[in-house]
Amino acid sequence: MAGLIGTSTSATALLTSRSISSSSRVSSRALSFNPGRRFNGGIGVPVKKRRSQFSISNVATEISPAQEQAQKLSKESQRPVYPFAAIVGQDEMKLCLLLNVIDPKIGGVMIMGDRGTGKSTTVRSLVDLLPEITVVAADPFNSDPEDPESMGMEVREKLIKGEQLPTIKTKINMVDLPLGATEDRVCGTIDIEKALTEGVKAFEPGLLAKANRGILYVDEVNLLDDHLVDVLLDSAASGWNTVEREGISISHPARFILIGSGNPEEGELRPQLLDRFGMHAQVGTVRDAELRVKIVEERARFDKNPKDFRETYKTDQEKLQDQISSARSRLSSVQIDHDLRVKISKVCAELNVDGLRGDIVTNRAAKALAALKGRDQVTAEDIAVVIPNCLRHRLRKDPLESIDSGVLVIEKFSEVFS
Repeated sequence: MAGLIGTSTSATALLTSRSISSSSRVSSRALSFNPGRRFNGGIGVPVKKRRSQFSISNVATEISPAQEQAQKLSKESQRPVYPFAAIVGQDEMKLCLLLNVIDPKIGGVMIMGDRGTGKSTTVRSLVDLLPEITVVAADPFNSDPEDPESMGMEVREKLIKGEQLPTIKTKINMVDLPLGATEDRVCGTIDIEKALTEGVKAFEPGLLAKANRGILYVDEVNLLDDHLVDVLLDSAASGWNTVEREGISISHPARFILIGSGNPEEGELRPQLLDRFGMHAQVGTVRDAELRVKIVEERARFDKNPKDFRETYKTDQEKLQDQISSARSRLSSVQIDHDLRVKISKVCAELNVDGLRGDIVTNRAAKALAALKGRDQVTAEDIAVVIPNCLRHRLRKDPLESIDSGVLVIEKFSEVFS
């Protein structure tokens, strides 16, 4: 605490004035709690009479050179990721992933296919291409300083009071949800250490908090426990996660791109969750012998020397990053004619697609594709590319039926758009 106070004259003056004006009931423990609350990542839930003590909100939010060096070393020591540009084939899956990065409101993508076809490798390789976003510093929910809907409650209260919000640039998070995760780890739970050492109720954020404004990836999503599926459904529907634990009630934003992968032979996905995925990509085993040899050789090169292999694809990766960044900035100016919108809805209606998610997602995906191609106007060709991925998983009425390969959607599209 003394070290922190010494780093800022203004912080010292603030603490001094506080200590003179505070009543004798305020203990030193209440003051020492505030900086710890910033660095431990927990969200304190104090009683009302201590509410006024949480005023040192911006102390030590700047990253020191030592911290920058530690972050750099940590990044360099991370497990090397296979480059996205080095993925051979699987164009449908790669396009669906890129469109979701350009417009997160598409609603994620479900990737189903044979085992050993590079589903997990492709999703995890997306990390290098993710753009930077502006977040509120030292906030565990990655709050957006410009959008109240993506702010945690504490940040929103500070904004209402007119306090300055320190911000930093950070890459979009990709959070893995393990199949064996507990509900407490996913939703968040009580910080027992703080409860015992400091005597305060504190909330320890879970994976949904970390995934806010980022990507939540579930490998083998069709094997996920039902109680975790219910949690995902609730958060995906509302964009918020509400936790009720031991006298604490807290809500925080949980808006994320949901990406799932799985093998249909291992079990089907619940229809309620399947409908939450904006797009559906089918992945098949590569049959061309030359392509198979190329994939094996590339993988062998990566396993032998990951650093050199990544270096050979550095230029391609940077081009993709620039393309994604340009598409994200162009997206708001992309237009789609009313006539095309009507035809999209007509296809959905004639295919008996339940609800309006199919219409909305198809419109968004077509605009994202036009932005990716550097255009400001959506064409029928853009719609033809994305509409099978947006609708085919919404056609199944009988849970025992298999998901259509997209033939029905393409036939109906040709009939309506002709």
